[in-house]
Amino acid sequence: MKLHLIFIGNKFIYNEPLKEYIFRNIEKELHFIDSITYFKESDNSLFLYLEQELNVENRVLIVTSKQNFSTIGKVICTVTGDNQVLKDGMLIPQKATLFEERTYLLEYNKATINVMQMDEGSKMPQILLHTNDTQATIHVFDENKDDLISILNPIAQTYEVNFGVTSYVEGWLRVDINSNRYGDISKFIHAAKNLLPKKLIASANIIEYIIEKLSSRGKKITFAESCTGGLLAYYFTKHNGASKILDGSLVTYSNALKENWLAVDHEVLENFGAVSREVVSEMSEGALNVSEADYALSISGIAGDTGGTELKPVGTVYIGARSKDISDEKHFLFQGDRNYVQYQSAMMAIKMLLLIDKETFF
Repeated sequence: MKLHLIFIGNKFIYNEPLKEYIFRNIEKELHFIDSITYFKESDNSLFLYLEQELNVENRVLIVTSKQNFSTIGKVICTVTGDNQVLKDGMLIPQKATLFEERTYLLEYNKATINVMQMDEGSKMPQILLHTNDTQATIHVFDENKDDLISILNPIAQTYEVNFGVTSYVEGWLRVDINSNRYGDISKFIHAAKNLLPKKLIASANIIEYIIEKLSSRGKKITFAESCTGGLLAYYFTKHNGASKILDGSLVTYSNALKENWLAVDHEVLENFGAVSREVVSEMSEGALNVSEADYALSISGIAGDTGGTELKPVGTVYIGARSKDISDEKHFLFQGDRNYVQYQSAMMAIKMLLLIDKETFF
């Protein structure tokens, strides 16, 4: 059954951090949201819309505010021919089969509906919906998408699993797998890993995987960022355990700080420019030296939307990845607006980290 998420209330349209918090929790529990619909508080079309949704074979998750929580229950009762009753301080439909604080579940015709109350600064209530499918995610690096599908198709048929392939950045493919039996997925992943031993990571979250791998080996990482403005550090510190592997990071936006904090040579900056292979090489070396970490990633580029030249157009980015033994610097020309260029730069840097030490990460 598909999952349809319905937001009711202006705050869910305009409050991005609140909305992202809700998304994270839903995707953690239910893996995938098939469709999302937003309603403002005074939208008169809500009744007819809910009447239609409750007569379709769907899982429906309705997120609303405290102000509208009982009103939505009243609308659902009108659609389903039910009455509201007071349970644990909440007015909820009498036919609700499960309820916890600020959340309840009911079934009507072919639909299963979970209504929850969510406001700013509050903890997400319990999600009462569930999924019957077992799911897993793997990541594959430096493999062509069509070739990967050809490799995985026979294994998928053998173990009766379905999979889909999407791309983060060039050379980084995400494979989402689902089946009714976990054992089949486990065998599928094991067989795929045997075919792609130095290309496949069996983990849903790559950064959590990196944190686990480095912390188990007592290793550290640091970053020297320019155009991404600390995005790498943000991606890592949003996860538990980041303090075990990251002492700190340097955002050296200006040339002066590249020189003073990272010891990038003034003549290198003058001769090659801040956005260059030579500079990101010295940035990663400087970050490694000042932090005494085991790995360093450096990024310098022109994220846009202005600032490009004929020789270095908007989207030009240089990325350096360095361990104590190896350094690698690459040039990229990313497409998109400022934020998307920054995102691609950070993801490509993470990919380069994984590939610079395959013995550790694969």
